[in-house]
Amino acid sequence: MDGAVCDIFGYHALQLGLTALDGLQCNRMPYQWLANDSLQPVDGSAQRAVSVVCDFAALPFPASSLDLVVLPHTLEFCADPHAALREVERVLVPEGKVVITGFNPNSLWGMHQRRSRIYQRFGLGHGYLPDDCAMLGFWRLRDWLHLLSFEVEEHAYGCYRPALNSAKWLQRFHWLDAMGERWWPIFGASYFVVAVKRVRGMRLLGTPWRAKPARAAKPVSIAHFGKGHNKGGHSR
Repeated sequence: MDGAVCDIFGYHALQLGLTALDGLQCNRMPYQWLANDSLQPVDGSAQRAVSVVCDFAALPFPASSLDLVVLPHTLEFCADPHAALREVERVLVPEGKVVITGFNPNSLWGMHQRRSRIYQRFGLGHGYLPDDCAMLGFWRLRDWLHLLSFEVEEHAYGCYRPALNSAKWLQRFHWLDAMGERWWPIFGASYFVVAVKRVRGMRLLGTPWRAKPARAAKPVSIAHFGKGHNKGGHSR
């Protein structure tokens, strides 16, 4: 996240959800906001104060007013993720960027989550991820972005270790990350997307001081035929 947002320039940036992660800490835009859908963060901690409390499907920002929007696992916990993404497209300026992270349902973590939900029906264990986490696949997200005139600039997968609660066992499976990135990259537990808003037919105008001054027209002589002059004579 830090590497993706550090070189995105502009004036206004917004992060939606996941207050425990400061996704804009490496960004240099002068005006930044952290928005949440409730006064109290779900995880009980926040690296920075929440400045906006709102519904993610109705952001209190004018159209084409933000240069960057960060969505760290935000769409997975929205009641209507497609409406939230449409709202992001509305508030972004042309050529503005959105950064999205999400859990991959086609991974070991996704398989574990689906299995745990079946076990929960019979009172056998609990899920590794929050129960209200509705995983959104990368290809489905890419289709949504394409319909909203976004162009995916880059995407990546990560975290190929199995879903384990023990930090000790997670460390023992660190070799799976190197193998997964090479042999089965699309099965990473999480994905990362950077997309830019394209406006077709738009023409960017340069700054006024770059315009060249218009040259004065060349003076043209005008002939006068005065009274008493010969037919061929003239005066200027």
